[in-house]
Amino acid sequence: MSAPENTTVPDEVRARHAELCRELDDHSYRYYLGKPIVSDAEYDRLMLELRSIEDRHPILVSQDSPTQKVGAPISVDFAEVEHLVRMESLGNAFDSEELSAWADRASAEVPVDAYLCELKIDGLAVDLVYERGRLIRAATRGDGRVGEDITLNVRTIGVVPEQLDESVRPAPELLEVRGEVFLPVEDFEELNRRIAVDGSHAPFANPRNAAAGSLRQKDPRVTATRPLSMIVHGVGAYTPAAGEETAFTSQSQAYALLGEWGLPLSDRYKVVATMDEVREYVAFYQEHRHDPAYEIDGIVVKVDDISLQRRLGSTSRAPRWAIAYKYPPEEVTTTLVDIKVGVGRTGRVTPYGVMEPVVVAGSEVEFATLHNAQEVVRKGVLIGDTVVLRKAGDVIPEIVGPVLDRRDGTEREFVMPERCPECGTELGQQKEGDVDLRCPNARSCPGQLRERVAFIAGRKALDIEALGYVAATALTQPLEPVEPALRDEGDLFDLTVEQLLPIRTHVLDPDTTEPKTDPKTGEPKVVSFFANMKGEPKKTVEKLFEQLEEAKDKPLWRVLVSLSIRHVGPRAAEDLARHFRSMDAIRAASEEELASVDGIGPTIARSIHEWFAVDWHAEIVRKWAAAGVRMEDEGQEPGSRVLEGVTVVVTGSLEGFTRDGAKEAVAECGGRATASVSKKTGFVVVGDAPGSKYDKAVKLGVPVLDEAGFRVLLEDGPEAAEKLRINPVEEAAEE
Repeated sequence: MSAPENTTVPDEVRARHAELCRELDDHSYRYYLGKPIVSDAEYDRLMLELRSIEDRHPILVSQDSPTQKVGAPISVDFAEVEHLVRMESLGNAFDSEELSAWADRASAEVPVDAYLCELKIDGLAVDLVYERGRLIRAATRGDGRVGEDITLNVRTIGVVPEQLDESVRPAPELLEVRGEVFLPVEDFEELNRRIAVDGSHAPFANPRNAAAGSLRQKDPRVTATRPLSMIVHGVGAYTPAAGEETAFTSQSQAYALLGEWGLPLSDRYKVVATMDEVREYVAFYQEHRHDPAYEIDGIVVKVDDISLQRRLGSTSRAPRWAIAYKYPPEEVTTTLVDIKVGVGRTGRVTPYGVMEPVVVAGSEVEFATLHNAQEVVRKGVLIGDTVVLRKAGDVIPEIVGPVLDRRDGTEREFVMPERCPECGTELGQQKEGDVDLRCPNARSCPGQLRERVAFIAGRKALDIEALGYVAATALTQPLEPVEPALRDEGDLFDLTVEQLLPIRTHVLDPDTTEPKTDPKTGEPKVVSFFANMKGEPKKTVEKLFEQLEEAKDKPLWRVLVSLSIRHVGPRAAEDLARHFRSMDAIRAASEEELASVDGIGPTIARSIHEWFAVDWHAEIVRKWAAAGVRMEDEGQEPGSRVLEGVTVVVTGSLEGFTRDGAKEAVAECGGRATASVSKKTGFVVVGDAPGSKYDKAVKLGVPVLDEAGFRVLLEDGPEAAEKLRINPVEEAAEE
């Protein structure tokens, strides 16, 4: 039968199909070279559009279509290598419904009773071939059938064995394994620091690009300087040793065997029986996405039984027995429209990027920090660039770097201003070793005061929920002719309702300190503390005064943090409060006495000493004390504090404590609450859903307590609590 006429497909659809094919082929090639110009999310969007067109018009499907191909064209820089067994790509699921649909299709064909779940590493796929235990070849995936010979470069990767370990069982006659080469995140950051120093080339945009660029070096000695690693996740061709039978019937059995031969495996894969357990695994690593040392962009789910894998087979490009569940992207590309500057609570003037709004990690982002002028230069970004934007979890969005291939010559350099954007004061010279420019007008700069008042309200300080950014702006920068209610933060606890009656203010964006506009009128938004002309206070104002009263009883370390003393964060404040027990003692201490406190040191000591030497700073403390703010820690006396010198990690949800409340209870007893588990940790307290910190505590033999044990620890100390540990000593020792 002859093919349908071209007229069966509208001309505009045919043109869009051709355009998408060209664009996706180009993006695949650039991705393969480690120089992509679009984000993964944009590539996926284009591919979905192409598939949609081909689903509606099957006549457009051909072997050359990106939907039918794996990977990218082959570069001529390396010899071509044909894979023994085709390296397939994976189909994607972007939500739970698509994941369930895949499982339903598989189980409708075969009786699936076990799934293997593993992390989808964001690296470079490679193929290794061993003959009689010796590595003879390594290749990139290429187009799935033919890749590039990178054997010499792969041999520089320490975890890849040249010779398989045959101490347990003989090596097979032939073994083809697939895996992912990656650069650990910490090593990637160090590599970019080295590149920035030596100026050899532009920094890599992300660890994946760094791994790809490192593997494709023509000189293996260069690759050897890059701390690459690898994890194996599949088997291609396999011929057992003479006299041996195939030793595995499932993916998980294959992994166990590969491990015996010394090949690098993940310790995070898991075999489960139901899709509910698959979803739990997916949800866990979506929350703990940054626990591994490497970057991941999703989860791979496979039917574990290999005979069922064979029965399910593959499409033209992907196996039906496996799927990749993709997490929302943490990196996207967008246009850097402008670079502006803002002033912080300690006077630091910081550049930030203004971008075309884009959704990243589940939220819309329009602004991103650039830290300082030197960082703008180091990243090499220009106004007008297409940039890579990254937002890891709840971390502040960050511009990673420019997409150089997108430049057209219209971009321009950023010039750091010479005066404060808030008060016009000439910016101070940088101190030795300080890369930041600062506004020296600390007392009168409205921007610094607004930021300090907003910071006081934060969770790390006095935790006053009703005193948010809008309220801080209203108290420090009301619309004329009203005078500010606060000349400095010293008056915060003496506020009255009468002072707030006339206050109206613009709503500022906390990322830019610029007024937000009403989408309907285009005018700046204006807010008031009061609901109507009768002067009745809003509930939020009533709540503000209630919470200001409650804040007066917060522990000393929180008061210290709220003073915005440079370098004094929660950890240093806890150490100071634990040692000196009162604000008067801290103020009276010499630099030497301050520096001698564990965790403080000369830099923080000097900063504290200089802060208290300023008259208006000391006046803030005096006003707060007169208003009834707690200036010393009561609780237990220093000689009877039962957790002196003990480090405690709290993880999971406790019924009787908030996370901050548990940490404060530890500090009240003389202990130190930290966020990470190590051999030096005294106890790990676990609530509901404790996560990986519990697992690490068990491995290290650190005593683990439930909430009841935690209360005993606070009351009676480590010796009594040790008897209530929920991980027995012998269990920890075995781990």
